[in-house]
Amino acid sequence: MQSIYWTGRILSRALWNGITNISSVADSQINNPKSEPRLVSVACGFPKERVRRMIKGQFGDDAWFSAKYNTTADVMGVADGVGGWRTYGIDPGEFSSFLMRTCERLVTSGQFNPCDPSDLLARSYYELLEHKKPILGSSTACVVILNKKNNRIYTANIGDSGYMVVRKGNIIRRSAEQQHYFNTPFQLSLPPPGHQQNVLSDRPESADTDDFPVEDGDVILLATDGVFDNVPDEVLVSELRKAQGVRSATTLQTVANCIALIARKLAFDRNYMSPFAQSAQDNGINAVGGKPDDITVLLATVAL
Repeated sequence: MQSIYWTGRILSRALWNGITNISSVADSQINNPKSEPRLVSVACGFPKERVRRMIKGQFGDDAWFSAKYNTTADVMGVADGVGGWRTYGIDPGEFSSFLMRTCERLVTSGQFNPCDPSDLLARSYYELLEHKKPILGSSTACVVILNKKNNRIYTANIGDSGYMVVRKGNIIRRSAEQQHYFNTPFQLSLPPPGHQQNVLSDRPESADTDDFPVEDGDVILLATDGVFDNVPDEVLVSELRKAQGVRSATTLQTVANCIALIARKLAFDRNYMSPFAQSAQDNGINAVGGKPDDITVLLATVAL
């Protein structure tokens, strides 16, 4: 009974978080009746453990943002704080949250290049490094920009968060994981004094970048590894097909919720051969089961 109570409570809070995002999307469409290129976007997710934070812009150690700058660009991003810092008494969610909140502020104030998401990540990261109170930790990150002037998507991905773009039921773009070695992704870092030599720290300029033209109805999934480590691509594609050409944020939210719930269920299935377990076996590690983790889903459709 207790597990049902907590599952229901977690689900309702996750849905509330996504519905908050729907409201902002709907308001922007009402206030801007003139048709213009845009992303219709929603968010959903779960923290790995029920006692972790789940507030707007954050699920556990994951963080996310969705923002726009007038008629120039719509931007989304996710970041996954590295949980290992908790053993040092450091909150892993602070680093990822600061990174995404700063990206959001830079976008809404127009301090970014709509053709260069890696520069947006770099500006946010270097601002973090210069913060008066050190924000220690590390994080993966992925940012997607819809440039409304040329109808192109620009992406930057560092680590094992990532994106998938589906058009007419087929994957047309898919980010690749950046890993130093198995289960050790590229990451932006600010280690404590004395630990600089022992901590992996990659520069934002090392992010994988891409750009490509989009078409009306394209579906974009942006997520942390809690999704990609647990849900096979074919299952994701099957769900994303349901969002093809969707303009209703409410309908889109239903698809996002379903993806997050599938990831949550599979993450705790001990008998399931997850993508993460398969990768572990490919690296000589005997593993079976899902990978319990924070889960963040940002789902968008392109409206041209």
